[in-house]
This record gives sequence, C-alpha cells and structure tokens, in this order.
Amino acid sequence: MGEPVVFVTGNSKKLEEVTQILGQKFPHKEGEITSSASFIPLVSKKLDLPEYQGDSDYICKQKAKAAAKIVNGPALVEDSCLCFNAMGGLPGPYIKWFQDTLGAEGLHRMLTGWEDKSAYALCTFGFCASSDDDCEVLLFRGRTDGIIVSPRGPGDFGWDPCFQPSGYELTFAEMPKDEKNKISHRSRALAKLREHFTSSN
Repeated sequence: MGEPVVFVTGNSKKLEEVTQILGQKFPHKEGEITSSASFIPLVSKKLDLPEYQGDSDYICKQKAKAAAKIVNGPALVEDSCLCFNAMGGLPGPYIKWFQDTLGAEGLHRMLTGWEDKSAYALCTFGFCASSDDDCEVLLFRGRTDGIIVSPRGPGDFGWDPCFQPSGYELTFAEMPKDEKNKISHRSRALAKLREHFTSSN
C-alpha cells in the first residue's frame, strides 16, 4: 500500500502502543508518517467524529466511514471495549466514559455485588479504503480474557491497572510493554490487520 493511511486517534499512549506492536517508528508529530518499510504507512490525526451508539462493530464501521470522508482517503479507526461478564458485556464500547468518571478503582467497585469478576478486553480496528459511500469497512478484532482486580501499577493508560489477563499475576499496567504487547487485545487485532494487508500485497 503506497498511500498513507490516516489512523484516527488523539490518544498518544494508544498511538505509541500501536506503532510499537507494528514495529514502526513512533510518529512524534501529528501527520508524521511512520516507517515506510512497514506494510502499512500510518499518519496519525485527531478528528472530531460523532459519538455513535451501538455495539463495537457498528461504531467502528460508522467511525471509519466518517473518517474516510473527512480525510478523503483511507482511514483506520479503533474501538476498545472492556466487558464485564456479570453485566452481560457492559460497559463495553462505553468504557471510556466509565473510566473518565469512575477511574480504575471505580470500575473495580462496580463488580462488588457479583462473585463473577471475569471480563474480556476487546479491540476492533475498522479500515475504510476510500470516501466512497459504498466502500466496505473491514473489521479486525482481538480479544483477551481476564479478571477485574483492585488497581495495581501505573495509572497513565486507562483501565490497564484493573485488568489482569488470564494466566498472569500482573495487570496490564504492571506488565513490561513488550510482554503486554504480545497478548493484548490490541496486538491480536493488529495481527489480523497485518495478515490481511501482507497477504493482499
């Protein structure tokens, strides 16, 4: 793919993690292109997109289409969910608002009344190749199962301190970056995205 893809995010931590997982050079400035040696050159851009309501697939498709129209070209968006099994999958795609309001400790306390503390992190990337109305949005999903625990580790990246992946004694926040990036929901979604673009080239 020659034309740079606009990755829509205003979250510098998320951008850094995505580029680390993809093995790309971290773009320090908005609009800076990541390493052209990678399978998909990315340009980061913060856009004000509508706040869509629905499940993660629907939200990603709508965001990707809206972004592609704004940039008039290929766009990549991401939606991350934290889903509590005891609550039927909530907060799900609305986790950002819960996190901003309650913090990681508040998320942990939400499950006080339930024995079931299991949860899963779900990441969905949506890619729209053009601004055409009939352009199909491709979705790439990754999931990591775990449990919700009392927050441990640095609190500078969302709900990472209260999510402990299955089979590990550390929360996402306590893990070294390279270890987290091997098992995270984001890395699993990006692996599918990488597979698609490398196989189609």
